[in-house]
Amino acid sequence: MAITLVNPNGLPKIDVYRQVSIASGTKLVFIAGQVAWDADGTTVGEGDLAAQVEQCYLNIATALAEVGGSFDDVAKLNVHVVDWTPDKMPALLEGISRAAAKLGVTSTPPATLLGVAALDIPDHLVEIEATAVLD
Repeated sequence: MAITLVNPNGLPKIDVYRQVSIASGTKLVFIAGQVAWDADGTTVGEGDLAAQVEQCYLNIATALAEVGGSFDDVAKLNVHVVDWTPDKMPALLEGISRAAAKLGVTSTPPATLLGVAALDIPDHLVEIEATAVLD
């Protein structure tokens, strides 16, 4: 495996992500920001943050599979949520959990969570981009 995820001593231990990602692979993969579109370009989960997060993760998994990777290869995630407030965290975590269960993975890479004013289409509530490292 090209990625080792750790929470160093002296930094908070947070269940949903790790503080550090150590990459030892040779191929960098940058997954463009994924929104809640299905394969036909239809928005999934209109108005439902958890459903949209789940779809974003499924889209990332599809992109990774295309290049021979999986969530085990993800070194970093960037999550952009429209009008972010801390009360949205349960919905975000629910979407991650549902996607992880469907994919049979534990998704805990380092992540950056940013609140944004808007995304490309008003129906989109979240966009997630990934960086992966493959052997």
